[in-house]
Amino acid sequence: MNLCGWILKRAGWKVAITAPRRDKCVICVAPHTSNWDFPIGLFAYQSLRRKANFLMKESWFCFPLKYLFESLGGIPVPRHRSGDLTRTLINDFRKRKYMNLAVTPEGTRAGVTQWHTGFLRIAYGAGVPVQLGIIDYRRRLVTIKDEMQPTGDPEADLKRVKEYYSAYGNCARYPEKFNA
Repeated sequence: MNLCGWILKRAGWKVAITAPRRDKCVICVAPHTSNWDFPIGLFAYQSLRRKANFLMKESWFCFPLKYLFESLGGIPVPRHRSGDLTRTLINDFRKRKYMNLAVTPEGTRAGVTQWHTGFLRIAYGAGVPVQLGIIDYRRRLVTIKDEMQPTGDPEADLKRVKEYYSAYGNCARYPEKFNA
């Protein structure tokens, strides 16, 4: 067991990631209602000796945190380039041998009803599957078991994703902030 697995185990968490190991995929993580989602999800993935990339506000990539976040797989997101970001990430998938990009479709920890479709556009444009991850605070369990291939219709695909996660709202750290 590596350090990440040991830390999770000591904190009472279990990891059940049974989706196929992929060199390239987008990992959709919901519900996202707490800052704790990041370290728990990161440690869960790394406990299986897998590396996930993640998006984070560019302002966090300053000295010395820049080197930590980059080494963990962080990708800085400028506040003003949303359309360019999707194209950039699709190109990154095409250039890299390995990229598992974790994304929270809610885009924030606050309760929102409008989820972002960028993760679906990225997966479709890059030709990679979307794996569906859940951080279950009630059972202290991180799960990634199901996978879907985007159809190219982001609205229809998002409807399927939201239907999937609608059963997991009570698993959130703050269930009242989750809207599927």
